[in-house]
Amino acid sequence: MTEFTQLGLSPTTLQAVADTGYTTATPIQEQAIPVALAGRDVLGIAQTGTGKTAAFTLPLVDRLSTGRARARMPRAIVLAPTRELADQVAESFAKYAKGTKLTWVLLIGGVSMGDQVAALNKGVDVLIATPGRLLDLFERGKMLLTGVEIMVVDEADRMLDMGFIPDIERIFKLTPPRRQTLFFSATMPPEITRLTTAFLKDPTRIEASRPAMTADTITQYLVRIPTSDPKAKRTALRALIERSDVKNGIVFCNRKSEVDIVAKSLQTHGFDAAAIHGDLDQAHRMKTLADFRAGNLKILVASDVAARGLDIPDVSHVFNYDVSHHADDYVHRIGRTGRAGRLGQAFMIVTPSDDKSLDKVLKLIKKDPEELVLDGIDFAAIKDNYRRDDKRSGGRERSGERSGRSRSRAAEPAQAEVAPVAAAQAEAPAAEAPRSRSRRKAKPDVTAVAVVETPAVVEAVVAEAVATVETRAPRPDREPQLLQSDRRGDRKPAKDEAQRQGVRGFGDDIPAFLRRPVVIPA
Repeated sequence: MTEFTQLGLSPTTLQAVADTGYTTATPIQEQAIPVALAGRDVLGIAQTGTGKTAAFTLPLVDRLSTGRARARMPRAIVLAPTRELADQVAESFAKYAKGTKLTWVLLIGGVSMGDQVAALNKGVDVLIATPGRLLDLFERGKMLLTGVEIMVVDEADRMLDMGFIPDIERIFKLTPPRRQTLFFSATMPPEITRLTTAFLKDPTRIEASRPAMTADTITQYLVRIPTSDPKAKRTALRALIERSDVKNGIVFCNRKSEVDIVAKSLQTHGFDAAAIHGDLDQAHRMKTLADFRAGNLKILVASDVAARGLDIPDVSHVFNYDVSHHADDYVHRIGRTGRAGRLGQAFMIVTPSDDKSLDKVLKLIKKDPEELVLDGIDFAAIKDNYRRDDKRSGGRERSGERSGRSRSRAAEPAQAEVAPVAAAQAEAPAAEAPRSRSRRKAKPDVTAVAVVETPAVVEAVVAEAVATVETRAPRPDREPQLLQSDRRGDRKPAKDEAQRQGVRGFGDDIPAFLRRPVVIPA
C-alpha cells in the first residue's frame, strides 16, 4: 500500500488529507496523482467508489495553489453529469483546499444564477459545473474560457447516457488547446474513445483494478414474484421493507415516472419515503438528500442517474424495485450499502419479464443471491390489471382489447333491414371510439354511428342521418361553410356546396364514412 506522503503532494495538501482521516491511497489515486502533478493528461478507467474524486481533486489543488484567477476567467473546470455529483465534488474540493486561498463556484441549474454570476465577476479559480449551466452562462457573456489551464471530466460514460457529449465537445473547443485534461469514465464505449482521441494529448491510461464486484459485507437476496403487475411489485416491496429492520434504505427504479409512483405508493401506506430524480426541482432534490443524510428521511426512492456517485454513508438496505438494464448499475446500486466495513442487505424483485436482465447481473457478479420467499401474499390473486399510471403497457393492452372487440363485431354478419341508427345506438357502449386528442366537446347532433360493411345498410345509415339533420333548423351562430382540418392543423373550407349543405349540424367531428361518396352496386 502507498501512503499519500509518497505521491509528491505539498505539505498543505497532505495536512488537509490527514484531517479527513485518510493515510493510504487507493490504486487509482496512487497511479493518477503523480501523473497529474507532472502536468500530463490522464485517462482514468475507474468505477464509482474507487476514490477517483480525490484522484483529480488533490493534484488540482496543488497545481493551482500558485497564481490567481482574474474576473470572469476561471483557471480550471470540473464537469459532472448531475447536480448532485457536482455538489459532491464541491464538498470534496472544500475539504482538500481549506488550507489554500483558492476559490471555486458551483454552477448547477435549479438555483439562483445571480449568486453564480456575482462569484464569476469576482474571479474564481475552479468552476465545478454541469455542462448545461456552464454553457448557459457562457452564452450570456458571464465568463471567458480562454484562461482554463486544467479541465476535468468526471463520469464521462454517464455524460454519454444523458446526451451531454455535444456539450462536452463544445466546451473542449472553447478552452485553450494547451490545457491539461483529466478524463475519467467507468467504461469506454466508442463515442467516449472518439472524444478522448480528439481532445486528449498523449494521455497516460490508468485502469484501476475493479474492486470486488460486490462487497462481502452485503447480503444479497433475490425475490421472485409470478407476475409483472406493478401492483404486485409494490406489494412485494412493502412486504420486504416491513419484514426488514430498515434504518434507512434506497429503492432503485429504472424510470423516473416509476420513481414518483413508487414513492407515492409508499407514502400512501404510511412509509416515510420521498422521491429523487432529474425532473424534480433542484432545491427539492437537495433538501431530500440532506434529510436522508441527516436521518430525517427513512426511504429514498431514486433513479440511477440521480443517485450516481452519491456518497451517502451508513445505508442499511438497498431495494431493487426494477432489475437494472445494465449489470454495472446493479453493482453501483447495492454498493450504497455495506460501506466502510458495515453490514448491509440488498434485495432484488424479479418478475417473469426480467430474465434477460437478471442473467446479465448474475454473470457479472459471479454469484447467486439467496432466494427469499414472501409468505402470506397470494400473488395469483393479483391479476395483471395494468393501471393507468403504467402508460407503456397498460394503455396498449386496453386498446388492444377494445380493438379486438370491434373487429369481432365487424366480422359478424350484418342484420338486414334493421333500423340503422337505433342499432348503432344500442351497440355504442361496446364500440366506443377513442377520445379525440384535442378534447373538443362532442356536438349533440349525433349520439353514435355504427360502422357496418354491407352497402344496403350503409345507404340506410346515411339516409337516416341526413334526414334527421335536415329536420333540424341550422344554428344561426354557425357559418354554413364546413371547416375541415388537414394534418398540419390548417383549416380549409370545403369545396363542394352539396357537401356543406348535406352535413350541416354535425360540427367539426364529421364521421369519416359520411364524407365519402356512397356507391350502391346495381
